[in-house]
Amino acid sequence: MSVGDHSTLLTDLRAALGEDAVLCDAATLQLMAGDLYSSGPLPLAVIRPGDSASLAQAVGQITAAGLSVVPRGGGLSYTGGYRCEESGSVLVDLSALNHIEHISAEDMYVVAQAGVSWKQLYDALTPLGLRLPYFGTFSGAGASIGGGLSHGALFFGSARYGSAADNVLGVEVVTADGTLLRTGQWALKTDAEPVFRNFGPDTTGLFMHDGGAFGIKTRAAFRLIPLPAHSGYASFAFADFESAGLALSAIARAGLAEEAYVLDAGAVAANVERDRSLRAATRAVRQVLHTASGVAGKCGALLAMARAGRRVVPANAYTLHLVAAGSSRAAVDHDVATAHLLARQFGGISIAATVPRIARADPFPGLNAVLGANGSRWAALNVKIAHSRASALIRAHQALIAAEQAAMSRCGVRVTYLCSALCNYSFSFEAVFHWQDSWQPLHEAKVASAVLASFNRSPDNPEARMLVARLREQTCVLFTQMGGASNQIGRTYPFMSVLDEAPAALLRNLKRQIDPANRMNPGVLGF
Repeated sequence: MSVGDHSTLLTDLRAALGEDAVLCDAATLQLMAGDLYSSGPLPLAVIRPGDSASLAQAVGQITAAGLSVVPRGGGLSYTGGYRCEESGSVLVDLSALNHIEHISAEDMYVVAQAGVSWKQLYDALTPLGLRLPYFGTFSGAGASIGGGLSHGALFFGSARYGSAADNVLGVEVVTADGTLLRTGQWALKTDAEPVFRNFGPDTTGLFMHDGGAFGIKTRAAFRLIPLPAHSGYASFAFADFESAGLALSAIARAGLAEEAYVLDAGAVAANVERDRSLRAATRAVRQVLHTASGVAGKCGALLAMARAGRRVVPANAYTLHLVAAGSSRAAVDHDVATAHLLARQFGGISIAATVPRIARADPFPGLNAVLGANGSRWAALNVKIAHSRASALIRAHQALIAAEQAAMSRCGVRVTYLCSALCNYSFSFEAVFHWQDSWQPLHEAKVASAVLASFNRSPDNPEARMLVARLREQTCVLFTQMGGASNQIGRTYPFMSVLDEAPAALLRNLKRQIDPANRMNPGVLGF
């Protein structure tokens, strides 16, 4: 669909948003049309609104013109969450809604616009001695809070506090007809602080993990906690994946950590990125000096880090890492000691806790890691299951990979794993596929030019790409068979098709009520 077909709409959008906020150049359209895994049809235009009111006006104009609206946050996904339609879409880039509007240390909440990154929030709150309970993803330097709430962001703090959606108090949303609405205590006619989410039915929850199917989030209120006064770290090596998973579940059930996660040998190498190693190590040393108790404690922690490179770890080991935190040094030490006992029950060997220290010392190091070693591509798939099903899932996915190993070796495709605790009741399993291939426009936009220049640019590799697509499809089928639930659903994981009829009918009816013409990100979640 050409720009000329909708010149009147574009004129109206420029009047509502400003000339610079409506983009139609080829480079921008190409960049915005793809995520880190694939590209879709180009949008008619990209709009970059600077406030909620002008966004609401623009959305009303777009849908009245018969086009769909596709919201995009940080863009750092790989599940087609903001894929445009062939029949015509306007993509909404929320990056200009990037202001932290209010921090209340008295009422313990923060209000931020949807384009604010997790790093922005972390950097603004830390000097005040405050923090979000869940406080970001590995990609938090670029991932936005709006995208995180729409697609299910989790990691830092998630073993204790859950996902981003578990810690939000209310949101402001633009629906398909341009209506601006608020949820939680913000929904009251009377002005009120957003400190209680569940006044009546949880309307905030309706817009969580919806992929933008029900509306575009413009701002959100999150609860705050004091920065923990004390932290502790532990790492363990296991001879096999299943044992590491059993130890992760035991530590999660006991509620010992803010983060607890398992990496295989390949994932450890991928997560200690070369471009951040010196900076992160320096900050980790500073963190040791700040957090370890007493001269003996500081020296012991520093010696453990120094010995990390010489510590014998079994070949091809799976490693478990955790961060404990609390207001009392004695309580944190108790939690770490208990974790050691639990890990030993499953054959865990204590190793230096360098990985979790570096991850916490520099949680948001930049976005160079969207490409892997030697410039390789990667794409992850995740599922959440009960702890009691984790071992069966690990065995089943390893069998799936074994059946495809010959094709993977021929095409240079490999898999790594990241498993983590989501609160004390959910086991998060993530398989990450790696292969050499041409880069997406988003890779070139997010990775530092000096890092890109150090890689040998790979040509198109359709054979490997098709194999990865098949492995992803088989993995999603396995997740469904295991009764799993995934975040960052987008257009990759089956959702509406796997729901029982009654909840599926409820969601279809809600979608028809709030978006009768299906103009809001059509296709996401299977709508």
